[in-house]
Amino acid sequence: MTIKVHPDPNALYPIEGVTRTCFLKNIIINTQIIVGDYTYYDDPEDIYNFEKNVLYLFDFIKDKLIIGKFCQIATGVRFIMNGSNHAMDSISTYPFKIFGKSWNFASMNVASKGDTIIENDVWIGNSVTIMPGVKISNGAIIGTNALVTKDIKPYAIVGGNPAKCIRKRFDDKTIDFLLQLEWWNWPIEKITENLLAITTGDLETLKKIYEEEKLD
Repeated sequence: MTIKVHPDPNALYPIEGVTRTCFLKNIIINTQIIVGDYTYYDDPEDIYNFEKNVLYLFDFIKDKLIIGKFCQIATGVRFIMNGSNHAMDSISTYPFKIFGKSWNFASMNVASKGDTIIENDVWIGNSVTIMPGVKISNGAIIGTNALVTKDIKPYAIVGGNPAKCIRKRFDDKTIDFLLQLEWWNWPIEKITENLLAITTGDLETLKKIYEEEKLD
């Protein structure tokens, strides 16, 4: 019997001899950034550029960047967080209050758009910019240089500035099934065992697995 050894999600560099690609969760320092297993980031210059590109993430605002499992994030992706927002309903947009001292009494009525959420198995292309409070749903693909200003639906392919849906990856019935299947939440041994079905789009096999699970 062959023993299957899957990649270690706690390995910094999961590809032997390659230092431009990392399992992202293993380099994150900021506790406001949460990353799931097997999500990777690629950067030929420096993998530690990732946190530098999470912009305006301030602890006093308390928003989070939450990224799920098995996401693929290319070089130069930027996340603009809620600290970038300025008040627009006052005379000045200048943030007097953050500089303190005699300006501490100033009003700073800036609404947060909430956490930025990237679900599972999302592919984000080179130099994409994601605005505050956006949710990118499972299985979506974001094209190179896109500016994402609104939520992205599951298994949508989007691109442009601002990003718009180009097409769906699958029909609605298949998308509904994949969202119920949630293969990314399987134990890694089960994912490894069924990797051929996942990577070849063998829906019939995946449906059999799903039906068997419901009977258990």
